[in-house]
Amino acid sequence: MGSSTTAPSNLLSTSSAFLTSNSTHTFLRPSKLTCISKITLPPKITHTHLPRFHRGKTRAAIDEDNQSATVPIAVQEQQLSKYSVVPDAKEVEESVKVLKNAAKTRQVPKEEVLTAFSVIEKAKLDPSGFLNTLGGSKSPGRTWMLIFTAQKQLKGGSYFPLTAVQRFDAAGKRIENGIYLGPIGCLTFEGRFSWKNRILAFIFECIRIKVGPFNPLEISLGQKDDREPGTKDPFFVWFYIDEEIAVARGRSGGTAFWCRCRHVMSP
Repeated sequence: MGSSTTAPSNLLSTSSAFLTSNSTHTFLRPSKLTCISKITLPPKITHTHLPRFHRGKTRAAIDEDNQSATVPIAVQEQQLSKYSVVPDAKEVEESVKVLKNAAKTRQVPKEEVLTAFSVIEKAKLDPSGFLNTLGGSKSPGRTWMLIFTAQKQLKGGSYFPLTAVQRFDAAGKRIENGIYLGPIGCLTFEGRFSWKNRILAFIFECIRIKVGPFNPLEISLGQKDDREPGTKDPFFVWFYIDEEIAVARGRSGGTAFWCRCRHVMSP
């Protein structure tokens, strides 16, 4: 996604890739972070609540507001030069179902998640509606919780062990990425992004550090110029986005997926 990882050596390559892009302009309170509690699954999938991800009070569940039927899958007809066979729509739909179940239960074997990634990447779906679905039509945009990260070339992967939430604001072209540690505190990065086709490149401008009940400390990264982010900066290549999940690969080759979530602020 932007950068990549370390544990999936590609997605979280820097805290500024997965762990550096989420939140709203109002600082989020980690102890009150919740995600959406319901997801629309294809037939025969039992709806369950996503379990707590962190020992603290941070809770995550799949969003049950703003839900709609999964965006129809439109697999491009063109043959991809990189792959000999393009998955058909049914294969893609089954793979999406696997990821949605993984987001709800965190019990789907990693091999199945990796296979689903492979199918979705090869399909090269039409990205024309991706940005609006990812970042909404007005500020502050939409928030997504990181579920699973995979290594380069899908050689391994795992469920992400912490609560990491990204915010994408399509109207304001803003990105925020945060790691939330319950009552202990949180670390967030905020900046700007550009979008071209399916590529979202970004530059982080500041870091916010919050410890316990104290107000956050904001540190500038000295990136306030007007330069538009490009492929020399961290970026995500998006393969699939609907109202419930999103799949992307980072600059260094790691793949990950998120589920749509929301923040609940206390009075």
